[in-house]
Amino acid sequence: MRKPNTKKMQAECDAFNAKNPIGSDVFVKLDGVDEPFRTRTRSDAQILSGHSAVIWLESVSGCYLLHCLTLAKRLAKMILSQQQGVTK
Repeated sequence: MRKPNTKKMQAECDAFNAKNPIGSDVFVKLDGVDEPFRTRTRSDAQILSGHSAVIWLESVSGCYLLHCLTLAKRLAKMILSQQQGVTK
């Protein structure tokens, strides 16, 4: 197993934090649940124990990997574009 790239993970965290303050609306893919769960961030994104870019969320135990999140604005745009594609 290769060593995690902490510089890359820190860049991911910094980029996320710059655009998404604490309290941002997000959807998270919870373990064992098919539908995305809507919540809000309750921390800045950070590197956990030198191996994972994570964030803590309201009404969710523990933290989740950043790549498990979809910003609420982005998901709304995706749904809207899909609906517009169906109605054309």
